[in-house]
Amino acid sequence: MINASIVLYHTPAAEVQKIVRLLRACPEINEIWLIDNSEIMTEAFMFLPATYIFNNKNLGYGKAHNIALQKSLKTNAKYHIVLNSDIEFSPNVITQLTKLMDENPNIGHSMPLVRYPNGNIQYLAKQLPTPFDLLARRFLPKLWFKKRTARFENHSFYKQTDYKSHILDAPYLSGCFMFLRTASLRKVGLFDPRFFMYPEDIDLTRRINQHYRTVMYPAVEITHNHAQGSYHSPRLLWIHITNMIKYFIKWKFN
Repeated sequence: MINASIVLYHTPAAEVQKIVRLLRACPEINEIWLIDNSEIMTEAFMFLPATYIFNNKNLGYGKAHNIALQKSLKTNAKYHIVLNSDIEFSPNVITQLTKLMDENPNIGHSMPLVRYPNGNIQYLAKQLPTPFDLLARRFLPKLWFKKRTARFENHSFYKQTDYKSHILDAPYLSGCFMFLRTASLRKVGLFDPRFFMYPEDIDLTRRINQHYRTVMYPAVEITHNHAQGSYHSPRLLWIHITNMIKYFIKWKFN
């Protein structure tokens, strides 16, 4: 059995309806939780084939998902999917990831290959960031650290002609689509609530990676209609930087 959760914040109704419909097309999916961090309730979400939880305030991404994860761990679900609402995928993705995890009990967390709507790859299976990576990516010209970015984002893996037949082990997997073994969550805990937004996925993947493999499985693909909010909003940039500082302090800048 597989459960899933999606955190909402002023999310368009059509987008929410679409992601719920995609999940319900997958026979493996049992419970779906919609955790709404918005200030105003959207009553239409209450009539979707999902459990709608209205927080009436923005708890942050990880803390909101924890509400669903705590409920999920009380069920007999073997896996839980944490995903964004702007994801598109076919039911085969869930089937193939389930097969991968069933056949490899040493994998605690997996994700599919992620593409932009135009077909380009999103390099979301990465090495652990350093403080320099944060500063360089934000404030320096990309050409100055092109090789470093290629290493950080594992570009060499994708240059293999048969890369889709391999599995990429990476200690940092994006939070846009996290296929999680519930046993790994029982072992390492849930999202760290001190991170309001951004490094919660790095931290959780890193903790799981201490006990299990964390992998990107390119044999299956999804589309992510991604918008990097912190690159355009000073407020989100500040949230990103302050939360990354908390992350580096927690991990003693390693």
